[in-house]
Amino acid sequence: MPTAEEKAAFSERLKFALLRSPEKVTGGTQLALHFNLRHHGEHPVSPQTAHKWLTGRTIPTDDKLQTLAEWLRVDLHWLHYGPPPNATASATPKPLPRDEKYPLTPETIELASKIEALSPHHRYLVQELVAQFYGDRSER
Repeated sequence: MPTAEEKAAFSERLKFALLRSPEKVTGGTQLALHFNLRHHGEHPVSPQTAHKWLTGRTIPTDDKLQTLAEWLRVDLHWLHYGPPPNATASATPKPLPRDEKYPLTPETIELASKIEALSPHHRYLVQELVAQFYGDRSER
C-alpha cells in the first residue's frame, strides 16, 4: 500500500506531466474526460477519482497508469515511482565534446524540428540560451 508521501509525489509528477500536455488539463473533471477518451479498460474513471489522483489521495491501478503514461508521453516507471535510484545527479552523463555528435533519437529529432520551425530571431535566442547553459569551453 503506497504511503502518503508516495501518493503526494505521484500527484506532483502527474501534474507536471499534465502541464506539458497540449490539452492543458486543470482539474479532475477535465482529467477524467481526457483520460476516458484514451483508456480502453472496462471502467471509466469519475471526476472524483481523477481529483484524488491530482490531490495525492490515491494512485491509479496499473492499467490506468499505462494509459496515463502513453497519453502524457512519459516513462511509466517515472510516473508511478519517480526516477530510478541510479538516476542521481552524480550519474548524469557529461555533455559530449563539441566536435562529437549525439545519437539521433526521436526526442532529439522532434526538438530539432521544433527549433527549425522557429523564426530566425527565436532560433537565435534558443542558440544563445543553449550557449549559456552549455558554457564556453575556453573558460574552463
